[in-house]
Amino acid sequence: MGLSFRGEFSQKVDGKGRMSIPAAFRRVLEDGDPDFPQNPNPRMVVLYGPHLKGCLHAYTIEAMAEIEADIKSLPRGSKKRQMASRMILGKSLETEIDRDGRIVLPKERRAQIGLEGEATMVAMGDYFEIWNADTYTAEEAAEIDEFLSEQDEDFDPLTLLDGAEGA
Repeated sequence: MGLSFRGEFSQKVDGKGRMSIPAAFRRVLEDGDPDFPQNPNPRMVVLYGPHLKGCLHAYTIEAMAEIEADIKSLPRGSKKRQMASRMILGKSLETEIDRDGRIVLPKERRAQIGLEGEATMVAMGDYFEIWNADTYTAEEAAEIDEFLSEQDEDFDPLTLLDGAEGA
């Protein structure tokens, strides 16, 4: 397995939908693109299906190839394969990072998440999320508050990991 996405970044989005991909994320995208460095502009795949509430998901080319292989392993003609294909492959867009480190998100994708002005990009390990900055701030605070309210007062997130109980 290659590099992982880590961190949280805010980036400006201009009126044409151009936004910079953080340098740390570009290294992961380069590592996950088999055509890099022969093609000096690393590619990525953006998922935008209706199951994604308020954000877009961005994957490396290799991670998306793994997802495609999982879909192809489902029985031909099955409802699961049809829905996975339609909701994942059919709702994905391959894009390239330009020499200035930017991508262009089409107007329809920006409209889906209300993206204008400022985007927040959040690492999720093997992919990253792209949010409207205000939506992310509100959603993250609500999710974490709700989760923490169900935990002990001295909760440590490392305990969520297998084998971390003794840590």
